[in-house]
Amino acid sequence: MDDSQDVSQWLVVGLGNPGPDYARNRHNVGQMVLAELADRLGASFKSQKTNAMVAEGRTGAERPRLILAKPNSFMNLSGGPVASLMRFYKLEPSQLIVVHDELDIPFDRVRLKLGGGHGGHNGIRDIASAIGSPDFYRIRVGIGRPPGRQPAADFVLRDFTSTERQVLPSLLADAADAVEQLARDGLTPTQLRFHTDPA
Repeated sequence: MDDSQDVSQWLVVGLGNPGPDYARNRHNVGQMVLAELADRLGASFKSQKTNAMVAEGRTGAERPRLILAKPNSFMNLSGGPVASLMRFYKLEPSQLIVVHDELDIPFDRVRLKLGGGHGGHNGIRDIASAIGSPDFYRIRVGIGRPPGRQPAADFVLRDFTSTERQVLPSLLADAADAVEQLARDGLTPTQLRFHTDPA
């Protein structure tokens, strides 16, 4: 999609694992961002036959409509619900934004990209396979690398530390801002804003 294309409706998927045991894990930061967006929209999540919880709304007049979705499946099986949602709403991959945790980005940073590989992220891998295309937008929320020799699989399934939790609200707000600006202004202006780190 070129930045000048008008897209009036977007599917925004927050990745994570279902259930209260996982809710505060680093791996669920995508769903935390969607909770922030739902608050802004004044919308609540409702169960839908696509095996996802969905909330819809606009952040203002003349703004694109956002369909916020949290798959009920585990992270590695995110593709089925996403493909069902896209069929239900009759959307193309170019109207999909996936919000997910990213080990290769420092904590408290947000990065955006269109398409490309999955970088070892099984949720992204499964979505690309299920919808038959990697050409969707990703809001990559930095969680940093695990300390010492801690395996990445353990690290992502741990809750944020008390120090990180102090910063987490601003990180979630930044990622929600990135979703809104991407939907409104396109990729390049949003990358310029979020890929320029403060001095």
